[in-house]
Amino acid sequence: MDADIAELKKEVSLLRKELSRVSDEAEVRKVHFKYGYYLDKCLYNEVVDMYADHPDAYVEFLGSRYRGKAGIKRLYNGRFQSTFVKGRNGPVHGFLLDHIMMQDIVDVDPSGTHAWCRMRALMQAGTHKSVRETHPRGHVQWWEGGLYENEYLKENGVWKLFRYRYFPFWHAEFETGWSLTKENYVPWPTKTYPEDPWGPDEIIEQKMLWPDTRVVPFHYPHPVTGKRVDDDDLRAPNYGQDAAEAEPPLSLSLPEGQERQGEGNTWSNEGSIRVLPELVENP
Repeated sequence: MDADIAELKKEVSLLRKELSRVSDEAEVRKVHFKYGYYLDKCLYNEVVDMYADHPDAYVEFLGSRYRGKAGIKRLYNGRFQSTFVKGRNGPVHGFLLDHIMMQDIVDVDPSGTHAWCRMRALMQAGTHKSVRETHPRGHVQWWEGGLYENEYLKENGVWKLFRYRYFPFWHAEFETGWSLTKENYVPWPTKTYPEDPWGPDEIIEQKMLWPDTRVVPFHYPHPVTGKRVDDDDLRAPNYGQDAAEAEPPLSLSLPEGQERQGEGNTWSNEGSIRVLPELVENP
């Protein structure tokens, strides 16, 4: 009887851990979806409030990083809010900015305090012809496809956005499609803060826009082999060209001054490693 009770306690403990993991994964997924809904309607105050207060929080976007809560606020409440909705918090008539979030892969570490998510975004954006004379974008409509490789942090029991990496890797005018998209469709930041009042804290050598088709690195290993993808296979050489001659692979590396305390450790759940050892945050 005692042995049966001990076995039941063990099973209950395992089930409790698994339930916590599944529950955390669902919460992280919901946090990102909620972020997307706020972003759709230019509710940038709400977006900024979803980020962790941790000093290592940042947004990586268009070859640059906005670091800490101040940098994150500069991106959303400065660049986006001023450009799209002239400083107001919320939508303006006739401007569309919908982000469809999908194909999410969420992994939570055993501590239940740190998580990773890879997710695809498909954006439909533009203006209605009725506002062509009043909105600074004039009359325009476009598509955007991008990938997130994000990290999330649980602060005071609440899941928050932590390190957000968004790669908007293709754009297309609605009328002509992606085969005729001009190169460097979105201009890269060239100045940092404070020289640019809305600029990033740093500019990094990691720029990717269509027709660049390099692979955004995966936070997880292959689910069957347990291996990471080789760096050369993340490159995108011209047809018939040697990969070594192509642009270097993209990276999920951290900014200078940040480090991963658990780097090199592995953790697994039910026999499968869920996050690459070099990305593990907790021992």
